[in-house]
Amino acid sequence: MKLAAQATLAPSSASVLGKAVTRAADRLQISHSLLAKILGVSPTTITRLYQGGYELKASAKEWEFSLLFVRLYRSLDSIVSDDVLANQWLQSDNFGLHQKPIALIQTTEGLVRVVQYLDSSRGIV
Repeated sequence: MKLAAQATLAPSSASVLGKAVTRAADRLQISHSLLAKILGVSPTTITRLYQGGYELKASAKEWEFSLLFVRLYRSLDSIVSDDVLANQWLQSDNFGLHQKPIALIQTTEGLVRVVQYLDSSRGIV
């Protein structure tokens, strides 16, 4: 009976967001150190996140940055539908953003700008 009760428990929001962040980073070929910079946490924290030993805190900025990062991936995926092309887009100069998106997403303002840019581009398609 105890085993059946455990099987029906839903995963926590922090667990789901953590998996989404790590999967998006892997698909975009974002290094652990860069992901740490994007989320505003230490590289050690990112390693623990990948290993399942750390859950993102909903009360911290890392939560908001994680949501934005996943939103960036989902928007980009809906536009290009290919992880290789998505990575190329991140690494390329962007005339609309006046910089490479990979450089922009390393700051709060830049991450928000890139997400807004993708959202507006996605609306056109």
